[in-house]
Amino acid sequence: MVTVRQPSAALGTVAGMTEPAFVLHDHRKPRPHFDLRLEEGGVLRSWAVPRGMPTDPGRNRLAVAVPDHALDHLTYTDSDKSIADIGWWEEEDRNDKRLVFTLHGRNGSDRYALIHTGGENWLLHRTKDQPPI
Repeated sequence: MVTVRQPSAALGTVAGMTEPAFVLHDHRKPRPHFDLRLEEGGVLRSWAVPRGMPTDPGRNRLAVAVPDHALDHLTYTDSDKSIADIGWWEEEDRNDKRLVFTLHGRNGSDRYALIHTGGENWLLHRTKDQPPI
C-alpha cells in the first residue's frame, strides 16, 4: 500500500515557502540504504547513500546519484520506504565538483558536502564546522 502524506508548512516551496525542501528516505529494498533528495529546479535531485548519513567528519560515505524524482515523492512512503527526516535545506557553496549545504530537519541542522568523484559517484562528507545548536 502506498501512502502519500500531505506536506507541512516546514516543507519548503511545496508548501508555498521559499526554502527548498529535502527528504531522507529510509529505503529497505533492494538492500537497506538511504535516499537523500534535495529540491532544486522543480525536481528532487537524488542520491542513494548505502551506509547512511555520516555522523563523523572523519568518515565519508558513498553517495550514488540516481535519477531525479518528482516533487510529489517528497512525502512518499510505502511498505519498503519511510521518511527518516524531512525539512528544508540551504546551499552554502557550490562549484562543478562540490556542493556544501545545511539540512534543517526535525531534529536540528547538519552541514554536509557532496563531492563529485566521477560518473555517478559522490562522497557525502559531514563538515567539521556545524551550525550552532
